[in-house]
Amino acid sequence: MTNRAVFLDLASLDLGDLDLIPLRQSFDELVVHDASRPEEIAERLRGAQVVISNKAPIDATTLASCPDLKLVLLSATGTNNVDLDAARAQGVRVCNCQGYGTPSVAQHTLMLLLALATRLPDYHDAVRAGRWQQASQFCLLDFPIIELQGKTLGLLGHGELGGAVAKLAEALGMRVLLGQLPGRPARDGRLPLSELLPQVDALTLHCPLNEQTRNLIGAAELRLMKPSALLINTARGGLIDEQALADALRAGHLGGAATDVLTEEPPRQGNPLLAGDIPRLIITPHNAWGSREARQRIVGQLSENAQAFFAGAPIRVVG
Repeated sequence: MTNRAVFLDLASLDLGDLDLIPLRQSFDELVVHDASRPEEIAERLRGAQVVISNKAPIDATTLASCPDLKLVLLSATGTNNVDLDAARAQGVRVCNCQGYGTPSVAQHTLMLLLALATRLPDYHDAVRAGRWQQASQFCLLDFPIIELQGKTLGLLGHGELGGAVAKLAEALGMRVLLGQLPGRPARDGRLPLSELLPQVDALTLHCPLNEQTRNLIGAAELRLMKPSALLINTARGGLIDEQALADALRAGHLGGAATDVLTEEPPRQGNPLLAGDIPRLIITPHNAWGSREARQRIVGQLSENAQAFFAGAPIRVVG
């Protein structure tokens, strides 16, 4: 049987810098589209056995209109763009990519932590505004700098990524404490939020977004943190009550915050954190995962997933 695959949104992965040969060699035919509108998807998948998607939706209607489809390959970890129940009912296997971005996201997390601790954006803006050039001495020290050595970092989520961040923090001389996530069995060494938050000098989030973790860090949790504490989120936007965070920063009740994620992405409808008057806030556009190396790992995992499925031993199965 000919294995025909369609990649619906390659532009979300490849900036023209990736080697796609391993992926192309996994199929008899690979048709590539930079992007696909929802109304185009069913037609583009007609006659295909495999669909590759990052964020293009694969809903029940699409699945029902594509009887030849046998495999959905996700070029991401999240599965929210696929109707898993409908895929299962139709006998369509769904496989994702996992752990591909750990070095990239861990590096980005540490970068945000260091940028907040050293007040990098403030000093950069000060130089560009000419304030150093007008200083009365050789240096400009208008913004308090924090040393991370000896400080306490709290981690919410201690899987592969959280563990990588912990190692980087420990290399800087930080003490690492682990938090207990709601909805999970209690574990030794995991502190409930009420005990963890008052102790930490910085808190970083690496947990999934679900009904138990939505708005995990809200107004009450922010009040438990030290006024000097730093908050970093490279996981999912919905983990933090964004209005509460904006209010806390305006009130001076945090030393700073940085996030790579927002509740809606891209934030076309606006977001409380995009207001121009919020101090000590860094926002990056969900690009922590996007190193070339990480994206090339996705290509490799897509190829592995396809070949394992055709060999009758599928891997990274999520549906």
